[in-house]
Amino acid sequence: MATIPITKRGSEKLKAELHKLKTVDRPWVINAIAEARAQGDLSENAEYEVAKDRQGFIEGRIQEVEGKLSACQIIDPASLDAEGKVVFGSTVELEDEDTSKRVTYQIVGEDEADLKLGLVNIGSPIARALIGKEEGDSVEVQAPGGLKHFEIISVRYV
Repeated sequence: MATIPITKRGSEKLKAELHKLKTVDRPWVINAIAEARAQGDLSENAEYEVAKDRQGFIEGRIQEVEGKLSACQIIDPASLDAEGKVVFGSTVELEDEDTSKRVTYQIVGEDEADLKLGLVNIGSPIARALIGKEEGDSVEVQAPGGLKHFEIISVRYV
Protein backbone atom coordinates (compact mmCIF):
# COMPACT_ATOMS: atom_id res chain seq x y z
CA MET A 1 0.00 0.00 0.00
CA ALA A 2 1.31 3.46 -0.88
CA THR A 3 2.09 5.87 1.90
CA ILE A 4 -0.36 8.68 2.54
CA PRO A 5 1.17 12.05 3.44
CA ILE A 6 -0.47 13.67 6.44
CA THR A 7 0.44 16.46 8.83
CA LYS A 8 0.88 15.80 12.53
CA ARG A 9 -2.39 17.68 13.16
CA GLY A 10 -4.19 15.48 10.63
CA SER A 11 -2.80 12.33 12.21
CA GLU A 12 -3.99 13.44 15.66
CA LYS A 13 -7.43 14.17 14.22
CA LEU A 14 -7.67 10.66 12.73
CA LYS A 15 -6.47 9.10 16.01
CA ALA A 16 -9.13 11.05 17.93
CA GLU A 17 -11.83 9.90 15.49
CA LEU A 18 -10.68 6.28 15.85
CA HIS A 19 -10.73 6.55 19.64
CA LYS A 20 -14.28 7.96 19.57
CA LEU A 21 -15.46 5.26 17.17
CA LYS A 22 -14.07 2.50 19.39
CA THR A 23 -14.92 3.89 22.83
CA VAL A 24 -18.18 5.78 22.25
CA ASP A 25 -19.88 4.86 18.97
CA ARG A 26 -19.20 1.10 18.98
CA PRO A 27 -20.45 0.52 22.57
CA TRP A 28 -23.49 2.72 21.89
CA VAL A 29 -24.52 0.74 18.80
CA ILE A 30 -23.94 -2.60 20.57
CA ASN A 31 -26.27 -1.41 23.32
CA ALA A 32 -28.83 -0.22 20.75
CA ILE A 33 -28.79 -3.66 19.07
CA ALA A 34 -29.25 -5.39 22.44
CA GLU A 35 -32.21 -3.15 23.29
CA ALA A 36 -33.80 -3.77 19.88
CA ARG A 37 -33.36 -7.54 20.30
CA ALA A 38 -35.07 -7.34 23.67
CA GLN A 39 -38.21 -6.03 21.95
CA GLY A 40 -38.85 -9.41 20.37
CA ASP A 41 -39.51 -10.24 16.70
CA LEU A 42 -36.52 -8.99 14.68
CA SER A 43 -38.18 -9.45 11.28
CA GLU A 44 -40.32 -6.33 11.73
CA ASN A 45 -38.07 -4.39 14.09
CA ALA A 46 -37.02 -1.12 12.43
CA GLU A 47 -34.83 -0.09 15.38
CA TYR A 48 -32.85 -3.31 15.02
CA GLU A 49 -32.30 -2.75 11.28
CA VAL A 50 -31.19 0.85 11.84
CA ALA A 51 -28.80 -0.20 14.62
CA LYS A 52 -27.32 -2.99 12.46
CA ASP A 53 -26.82 -0.56 9.56
CA ARG A 54 -25.16 1.91 11.91
CA GLN A 55 -22.93 -0.86 13.26
CA GLY A 56 -21.84 -1.73 9.71
CA PHE A 57 -20.97 1.90 9.04
CA ILE A 58 -18.99 2.25 12.29
CA GLU A 59 -17.03 -0.97 11.73
CA GLY A 60 -16.28 0.05 8.14
CA ARG A 61 -15.08 3.49 9.23
CA ILE A 62 -12.88 1.92 11.94
CA GLN A 63 -11.21 -0.27 9.32
CA GLU A 64 -10.80 2.68 6.96
CA VAL A 65 -9.21 4.93 9.62
CA GLU A 66 -6.93 2.14 10.89
CA GLY A 67 -5.82 1.50 7.30
CA LYS A 68 -5.04 5.15 6.73
CA LEU A 69 -3.13 5.44 10.00
CA SER A 70 -1.06 2.36 9.21
CA ALA A 71 -0.17 3.72 5.76
CA CYS A 72 0.36 7.36 6.64
CA GLN A 73 3.63 9.22 6.61
CA ILE A 74 3.46 11.99 9.20
CA ILE A 75 5.11 15.19 8.03
CA ASP A 76 5.75 18.00 10.49
CA PRO A 77 5.83 21.25 8.47
CA ALA A 78 7.83 23.00 11.23
CA SER A 79 10.73 20.58 10.70
CA LEU A 80 10.85 21.10 6.93
CA ASP A 81 13.59 23.06 5.23
CA ALA A 82 12.68 23.05 1.57
CA GLU A 83 14.73 26.18 0.85
CA GLY A 84 11.68 28.32 0.11
CA LYS A 85 10.00 25.84 -2.23
CA VAL A 86 6.34 24.92 -1.89
CA VAL A 87 6.09 21.33 -0.60
CA PHE A 88 3.55 19.24 1.28
CA GLY A 89 2.77 20.98 4.57
CA SER A 90 3.83 24.45 3.36
CA THR A 91 1.72 27.47 4.17
CA VAL A 92 1.59 29.68 1.11
CA GLU A 93 0.37 33.25 0.85
CA LEU A 94 -0.87 34.12 -2.63
CA GLU A 95 -2.00 37.29 -4.31
CA ASP A 96 -4.53 37.14 -7.12
CA GLU A 97 -2.85 39.04 -9.94
CA ASP A 98 -6.21 40.27 -11.29
CA THR A 99 -7.89 41.44 -8.05
CA SER A 100 -4.85 41.90 -5.71
CA LYS A 101 -6.79 39.85 -3.11
CA ARG A 102 -4.54 37.80 -0.84
CA VAL A 103 -5.28 34.27 0.37
CA THR A 104 -3.31 31.84 2.51
CA TYR A 105 -3.40 28.08 2.07
CA GLN A 106 -1.66 25.17 3.72
CA ILE A 107 -1.12 22.10 1.55
CA VAL A 108 -2.35 19.05 3.48
CA GLY A 109 -3.55 15.48 2.98
CA GLU A 110 -6.93 14.48 1.64
CA ASP A 111 -8.45 13.72 5.06
CA GLU A 112 -7.57 17.06 6.60
CA ALA A 113 -8.47 19.38 3.71
CA ASP A 114 -10.97 22.12 4.54
CA LEU A 115 -11.02 25.09 2.18
CA LYS A 116 -12.91 27.25 4.71
CA LEU A 117 -9.91 26.87 7.05
CA GLY A 118 -7.39 27.42 4.25
CA LEU A 119 -6.36 23.75 4.15
CA VAL A 120 -6.10 22.50 0.55
CA ASN A 121 -5.75 18.89 -0.55
CA ILE A 122 -2.38 17.95 -2.06
CA GLY A 123 -4.30 16.59 -5.07
CA SER A 124 -6.27 19.79 -5.73
CA PRO A 125 -5.52 21.88 -8.83
CA ILE A 126 -4.14 24.79 -6.79
CA ALA A 127 -1.83 22.57 -4.73
CA ARG A 128 -0.57 20.77 -7.82
CA ALA A 129 0.16 24.14 -9.46
CA LEU A 130 2.05 25.40 -6.38
CA ILE A 131 4.25 22.37 -5.61
CA GLY A 132 7.88 23.08 -6.46
CA LYS A 133 7.39 26.83 -6.94
CA GLU A 134 9.08 29.54 -4.86
CA GLU A 135 8.37 32.96 -3.43
CA GLY A 136 7.90 35.49 -6.23
CA ASP A 137 6.85 32.90 -8.82
CA SER A 138 3.60 33.28 -10.76
CA VAL A 139 1.28 30.32 -11.14
CA GLU A 140 -1.75 29.61 -13.28
CA VAL A 141 -4.55 27.57 -11.77
CA GLN A 142 -7.51 26.15 -13.64
CA ALA A 143 -10.27 26.89 -11.11
CA PRO A 144 -14.00 26.16 -11.45
CA GLY A 145 -14.52 29.87 -12.22
CA GLY A 146 -11.87 29.88 -14.94
CA LEU A 147 -8.14 30.39 -15.21
CA LYS A 148 -6.64 32.25 -12.22
CA HIS A 149 -3.20 33.84 -11.96
CA PHE A 150 -1.49 34.07 -8.58
CA GLU A 151 1.83 35.39 -7.35
CA ILE A 152 3.44 33.55 -4.44
CA ILE A 153 4.03 36.18 -1.75
CA SER A 154 5.49 33.93 0.94
CA VAL A 155 6.18 30.29 1.77
CA ARG A 156 6.30 29.24 5.43
CA TYR A 157 6.79 25.92 7.18
CA VAL A 158 4.70 26.14 10.37
